[in-house]
Amino acid sequence: MKSKMAQAKGLGASGEGVHDWMFIRITALANIPLVLWLVVSMAGLKGAPYLVFLAWVSSPLNAVLLILLVISVFYHAVLGSQEIIEDYIHHKGFKMFKLIGQRLFFFALGVACIFSILKIAFTAGA
Repeated sequence: MKSKMAQAKGLGASGEGVHDWMFIRITALANIPLVLWLVVSMAGLKGAPYLVFLAWVSSPLNAVLLILLVISVFYHAVLGSQEIIEDYIHHKGFKMFKLIGQRLFFFALGVACIFSILKIAFTAGA
């Protein structure tokens, strides 16, 4: 039988948290220049017609940067919401349900965003 202190000390010693902790910081750092680029670009497109926006998205550099932003933001969101779920939901079955659900949700949104960017990038000039 373990004492309460021994049980508490044993929690979280798997070393898996380091990976998530590191990638939350990496995605946060990656998001800074990508979001700044997006804000500056959108400010430059203020008042521009719809076709100009489509041409902007269809530019290879802009399309690649938008896709990188989507990947970074959604992965950051997955890791952040996973942290919240793991910390505040204590029922194992419900926790697993929420973790699977949030991953599927963010994956579906990310795929939809990337598909939309690629569709605009490849068909805007046609």
